[in-house]
Amino acid sequence: MRAAYPSVPAESLDPRARKMLVFEVLIVLGLSLGRSGVYAVVELLEKAAQGPLAGQTTTLNPVLDENPWFDLTYQLLGIFFSLLPVALVLYLLTEPGKSAFRRIGFTFEKPLRDFLLGALLAAVICLGTLGVYAGGRALGITTALVPAALDTYWWTLPVLILSAMRHAVLEEVIVVGYLFLRLRQLGWGTPAIILTSALIRASYHLYQGIGPGIGNFLMGLIFGYVYVRTRRVMPLVIAHALVDMIGFVGFALFGPAIGIGN
Repeated sequence: MRAAYPSVPAESLDPRARKMLVFEVLIVLGLSLGRSGVYAVVELLEKAAQGPLAGQTTTLNPVLDENPWFDLTYQLLGIFFSLLPVALVLYLLTEPGKSAFRRIGFTFEKPLRDFLLGALLAAVICLGTLGVYAGGRALGITTALVPAALDTYWWTLPVLILSAMRHAVLEEVIVVGYLFLRLRQLGWGTPAIILTSALIRASYHLYQGIGPGIGNFLMGLIFGYVYVRTRRVMPLVIAHALVDMIGFVGFALFGPAIGIGN
């Protein structure tokens, strides 16, 4: 259904078009981050049933095969296939004469501004993440996180960087760029859109514990506000990628020395 929903006011959509648009949003979320959110909630409940969250560990980038070459293959395949929902939403958002990339601001038109804003957001989020993580561990509502558990090979750091970029593109394009545009077309108000996006972002991080869920909810509120003001998803992608790179690569290099994940 390419270009089925042009950029028109919500009141211009007939009931059938509105219903189909709702179905589209639900299907996209069901194939991507909404599905992850459901699994994360179930995983959180399972961990809670096993015992205190403080005594459990969550690994974000685990080894997928004992053979290093097959491990690399599985890692790259996982990154590739997880980005297919992004291709889907960009396809759905493309209209005659209107680029999906431009509609959500996922372009390189303002590289310096995007990078500076992204770096500033990354600094804020990194500091906030450390605070929320420490608080969650102290309260016993967050599992011990191991951001990178890959064995050390020549490809370990490049794969961690690609993984960080994958998460950034997947989450920001879908849960911000795509979702904000579609919910606006359905007539939702800005506060409701920001809140819904933040709640979805929080949901698929709950497998790490309640603390990360709260932290990502706050991150979603900040990112949502910035997107409303800038109409560009690229600074959010940059910020998210920097945060994950610092977490993944930083842990791989220095984690054991500073006790992260213990």
